[in-house]
Amino acid sequence: MRQDTQIISDPTDAQLRETALSRSEFQLIKDLLGRAPNHVELGIFGAMWSEHCGYKNSKPLLKRLPSTGPRILFGPGSENAGAIDAGNDLAVVFKIESHNHPSAVEPFEGAATGVGGILRDIFTMGARPIALLDSLRFGSLNVNRTRYLFHGVVGGIGHYGNCIGVPTVGGEVSFDDTYTSNILVNAMCIGVAPKDKMISAKASGIGNPLLLVGADTGRDGIHGATFASVTDPGSTQRSAVQVGNPFLEKLLLEACLELRDTGWLVGLQDLGAAGLTSSSVETAHKGECGVEIDVAKAPRRESGMSAYEVMLSESQERMLAIVDKDHVADVQGIFAKWGLHSDCIGYVIEEPALRIKDGDTVLAEIPTDFLTEKTPMYIREGKQDPAVAQLWQFDFGAVDVPENLSATLLTMLAHPDIASKQSVYQTYDHLVGNNTITAPGSDAAVLRLRNEQGAPTGVSLAVSTDCVSRMVFLDPYNGGAMAVAESARNCACSGAVPVALTNCLNFGNPEKPEVYYQLAAAIDGMAAAANTLQTPVVSGNVSLYNESQGAAIYPTPIIGMVGLLENNRKPLPSSYLQEGDAIYLIGPWNDQITSLAGSLYMAAQKQVVAGRPVQIDLELEAQLQKFLVEAHANTLLQCAHDCSDGGLACALAEMAIWSNIGVLQDEPITVESPFSALFGEAPSRVIVGISPEKQIEALHMAAAHNIPYIKLGTAGGEHLQFLGIHLSVAEMKLRWENGLEEAVTE
Repeated sequence: MRQDTQIISDPTDAQLRETALSRSEFQLIKDLLGRAPNHVELGIFGAMWSEHCGYKNSKPLLKRLPSTGPRILFGPGSENAGAIDAGNDLAVVFKIESHNHPSAVEPFEGAATGVGGILRDIFTMGARPIALLDSLRFGSLNVNRTRYLFHGVVGGIGHYGNCIGVPTVGGEVSFDDTYTSNILVNAMCIGVAPKDKMISAKASGIGNPLLLVGADTGRDGIHGATFASVTDPGSTQRSAVQVGNPFLEKLLLEACLELRDTGWLVGLQDLGAAGLTSSSVETAHKGECGVEIDVAKAPRRESGMSAYEVMLSESQERMLAIVDKDHVADVQGIFAKWGLHSDCIGYVIEEPALRIKDGDTVLAEIPTDFLTEKTPMYIREGKQDPAVAQLWQFDFGAVDVPENLSATLLTMLAHPDIASKQSVYQTYDHLVGNNTITAPGSDAAVLRLRNEQGAPTGVSLAVSTDCVSRMVFLDPYNGGAMAVAESARNCACSGAVPVALTNCLNFGNPEKPEVYYQLAAAIDGMAAAANTLQTPVVSGNVSLYNESQGAAIYPTPIIGMVGLLENNRKPLPSSYLQEGDAIYLIGPWNDQITSLAGSLYMAAQKQVVAGRPVQIDLELEAQLQKFLVEAHANTLLQCAHDCSDGGLACALAEMAIWSNIGVLQDEPITVESPFSALFGEAPSRVIVGISPEKQIEALHMAAAHNIPYIKLGTAGGEHLQFLGIHLSVAEMKLRWENGLEEAVTE
């Protein structure tokens, strides 16, 4: 008997590990089918019921997130990515996804194919990708392997994006020991499409053929979905890592966009996680029909591949096209024009099932709802880790206050989290496409929105990714809310109205009550912030089981935010201080010693992550963001910069460095603790520069929004002199510019 048809009545532990199924889940499969599955059926169930595809631990929680709004065209799960109405008859399509486990094994290919996968999610919907962002987490750069992973990931992201011609315009990178064995590589893509020409991922039309388009199928990526749904996947599972070809993907992109306008495509779905299995099942289920696939007709680049391998391969640069049966030759002709072969591997059938054949032999037949609606869902009981609760009692009064605050600031500016990321984003081409207005290194990247003919629309997009995982670790609800607020605040600092978000939820093993508590509480905090700030969730991804040897990463819900800047308005820069400009902190002045809770200073200088972070006031946050947008619309601000990692001191220093001008404190400021005022990290604070003639009007507007403010100083000279710090801009710039490079090359 061939292995594909071998009946699995009592799976071995190795078979269950391979498919990421529990014994109780295997029994459920038998109950649903009324029989034991065969080898290929077990593999299909394992892939579709994995956390990566089935969201069995997270879907009940994700329903708590708001997903509707006046601009929402497609929300979570309805298509490959979410979409908003940007006016001008255009849709902005965007999504963020993880490629964590593969990147930890093969950093270059793992990161590169993560970019390739998120690009396909966008152009599968008929949208042209216009920008990429990333969010990266690594362990300490003192570790040789971390440096290897860092260089590999950055190289892979740059290689794929540069080759395909989509700019990488922004993102973030952070370093902490908690990510040493489980790095995070999250990639976000934004695309644009005419609202009336978007492509669905639904199969329909009985008898319509299924075309497998693009690269040949190989053994790379098999069990990639299940590999990302277990703990300690192991560094030797290189077969689960895909290999990318960005030049082939560029051809696939252009061919799909040309076909979008013909009306000959009934549906289109990329082959991502679980490959042909998930793409066929999901399109059939959405279309309330079934599909029949003959694996013998799938082109292969390796001999001897079984049906099991063909169905579960995650070879890159492949699409499943459901084509109008009267235009098969026309569609294949366009693919051929772009140098792509397209093979008919099956048809849409009436029965709502996935039927797998090898020639005339039926290998598997599974109702699609068994693989989707019947996926087991787990609602667990979470509980706060008592050790974390104990951290709230940390005595910050016992922390030694540094005697030399100037030296402390220089040390912080050189920390890899704060230091210039120019060496990273110079690896990426951020100008290709000629849409980038605000380049990497600012609070948010800003892009021109052009129509199909390439003409500017007068609208720009502000985009940002963000999350301070230390805050989420200490207080998941507050930290989840802060992640949404900071990403939205970054867009507002550019003058854009935050409109909608995508998220990538990176957590440990949800079967542990403490991790499940983190996940549930963070989602609740995100939901509260998204509701208050009116930034619904349109898409996202969940990456769980990020832990090794029982130790989980910090909970890291990455937020990708999109904002709109309309009426031909130029973006507000993060720093554009001119001689004589007044510099204000807009938001609450918080110099309480407890604001050091979760701060980078404590983590980096004291190796302590403790305390309960300052609680965010979401109503105040909403007013702050409205003030920024309104003040910019009335040209009252010179620049605006979010105050976050490193606190007020680092944000003020960055503005001085970027503007190449000093800052002089020219009015007395009463503080309880200059140290905590400088390096504490309270939320909802922005530093702005205001020209003298507009100072009164700007402050009246802040007061009208009930936002507190305080003058920090005046721009001028060559030094930063503030609350006991006295440094030249030149020496700050030297430490800031070289900090990351020195850490990477030590």
